[in-house]
Amino acid sequence: MAAKSLDLHTMCRGLEPFNGGTAFGFNPLQSFKFTDSISLQRICPSHNKAVGRQIICSVSTPSTFAHDNVISSVKRPWEIANARLVLEDGSIWNAKSFGALGTQVGEVVFNTSLTGYQEILTDPSYAGQFVLMTNPHIGNTGVNIDDEESNQCFLGGLVIRNLSTCVSNWRSTESLSEYLRKRNVMGISDVDTRAITRRLRENGSLIGVISTDSSKSDDELLNMARSWDIVGMDLISGVTCTEPYEWKDTTSAEWEFNSHGKASDKLHVVAYDFGIKHNILRRIASYGCKITVVPSTWPSSEVLKLNPDGVLFSNGPGDPSAVPYAVENVKQVVGKIPVFGICMGHQLLGQALGGKTFKMKFGHHGGNHPVRNLRSGHVEISAQNHNYAVDPTTLPEGVEVTHINLNDGTCAGLAFPAMKAMSLQYHPEASPGPHDSDPAFYDFVQLMRENKQR
Repeated sequence: MAAKSLDLHTMCRGLEPFNGGTAFGFNPLQSFKFTDSISLQRICPSHNKAVGRQIICSVSTPSTFAHDNVISSVKRPWEIANARLVLEDGSIWNAKSFGALGTQVGEVVFNTSLTGYQEILTDPSYAGQFVLMTNPHIGNTGVNIDDEESNQCFLGGLVIRNLSTCVSNWRSTESLSEYLRKRNVMGISDVDTRAITRRLRENGSLIGVISTDSSKSDDELLNMARSWDIVGMDLISGVTCTEPYEWKDTTSAEWEFNSHGKASDKLHVVAYDFGIKHNILRRIASYGCKITVVPSTWPSSEVLKLNPDGVLFSNGPGDPSAVPYAVENVKQVVGKIPVFGICMGHQLLGQALGGKTFKMKFGHHGGNHPVRNLRSGHVEISAQNHNYAVDPTTLPEGVEVTHINLNDGTCAGLAFPAMKAMSLQYHPEASPGPHDSDPAFYDFVQLMRENKQR
């Protein structure tokens, strides 16, 4: 039998690993290159036998050579980089893909949460963004239906250092990679997330492109990143509901921690959906409120016709200056009935009161942000997700800054007693503290009850 050329790296189970290897047999850390089968016969006694030869190749073996030499080929026992993250600053990061395939553009932000990646994936406030997790190990608890914050994933992609190879959690129903594939969300791993985080902290948030398409050049992807901008983009219209609906679910008994009890008088709250999270609705319902959710464009006149006891302006994605229709609706409601703004709702309230908002360098994203309640002096550990903030120096007289972020001193809460308004920049329904911020819902209930009794 004539020897065929084999210009491939091969792995042979019959070879003692070189360079001081201790285990006999296949060793993925060692790679031997042979130009033909005769060379392999000289090294491995097993291949001198007439019964045939067995070469385990780490790359595809030409079919003709495999047939002539009784060779079976298998895939590499490790994955190779098959995706790229290209940032607008020109840096290119090779990665391994998990989840959906394709090409996607978005703003890259880093999140410092240690857990809660499923809540992050389903938070509508991340629309238009790639979320980079600073915690290096993601996916170990899988996913489950109970931790969803909305009915779908809105973020552009997930960037992580290491994807867990196994899932271990009693509530898990599927792996993270399976979950993303079903929802057509891109994910990449084996990226130096520490280096990218430092870059974002030093230079600010960057636009990036994630792609698994090898036909696109680096320059093409870079041009995509540099020609796209999230500032001024109305992202709320893509995440809001289309019709009003009533929300009834409360926090399940095993997770309930409300020490104030439900309101005896059934208060009616209308919630503007700018990208609202399910857990915000659950917490309000757990305080005994009836909730009607309306789309972001729902006229304020129609809201007032419902005769609510209060109005919630929810969280949501993007730039508050890009949604003047929402600001106008807030203006028409403030002062008439009690209102509570959360995250985007806080920023919209700030603009409606005459204040200005600004884009932060890299925003606040994570479950470990300390906030001081200036009224009580208490410090809350909060969950935050926003790239914009209210400038308190532009607010009119009578508006009180109630909370500040202790990391950078930015405004984290407002109150305007004369207009029956309150707001928080962070997420009081989240539980990193674990229940530090939940009293805000009780404060809103009390505000409504006091107004109703007047």
